[in-house]
Amino acid sequence: MSEAKRRSVGRPAGAAKASGGHSQSLVRGLTLLEHLAASPLGMALSELAETAALAPSTTHRLLQALQSQGFVTQEGEQGLWRIDVKTFRIGNSFLEARDVVATSRPFLRRLTADTGETANLGIRDGATAVFLAQHESTQMMRMITKLGSRAPLHASGVGKALLAGMSDDERAELLKGDALSRVTPNTFFDPEAIEAEVRTIRAQGFACDREEHAIGLHCVAACIFDERRMPLAAISVSGPMARIPEERLMALGALVREAANNITARLGGRLP
Repeated sequence: MSEAKRRSVGRPAGAAKASGGHSQSLVRGLTLLEHLAASPLGMALSELAETAALAPSTTHRLLQALQSQGFVTQEGEQGLWRIDVKTFRIGNSFLEARDVVATSRPFLRRLTADTGETANLGIRDGATAVFLAQHESTQMMRMITKLGSRAPLHASGVGKALLAGMSDDERAELLKGDALSRVTPNTFFDPEAIEAEVRTIRAQGFACDREEHAIGLHCVAACIFDERRMPLAAISVSGPMARIPEERLMALGALVREAANNITARLGGRLP
């Protein structure tokens, strides 16, 4: 059967255009991963090629590329193809993020109800915090963070809570090199100043953002830990200085710390 004919089997008209201009090889490779993920016992090359409506030669070439990157492996006397550890690792990281979001939502709602302010959840991605969930305040003036937006770890409440939860070596590696950006005049951007801030965060169990990410806004945040006592995510409460003056930061910090500790326990994590 020709490859052109194979492509027509089980595929709707215009499927090649449906990729929106993405690399055809990338789309085909991801399709092979989907089929292998659905077959935990593995698939022979011929079976996989037919299921994916690809020529065996094309299928083998794509599998070799995926194997070289650790996404698939070939095992057994029959040479069956299966997903490998890297595919599992990527999928598992998504499950962890999904679980922490679902588990945290009731706590975010409660924090907003108790404080009247917006509650957020973020995770670390490199040197930034990425916000995945939020429960908005009903106040006319309120802090709203677009989901998927990012903030530097050293210049945000969630980010500083995550930094303080890291090991000293990991944090030192992350902070070395190029000068850290100064988002506002209040941003801690010197490594020594950040280390002093980390000691304070660890002692009190929560981080304070005093106009370090945005002028006029205050925030308190606390870290959620996994079973290895490593940072999994962080939650925060944020709002305008008019409602969160300096004297209120400590009270809010205690509430956020308690919520983060409860989420950690619910997820089977352990506190440092």
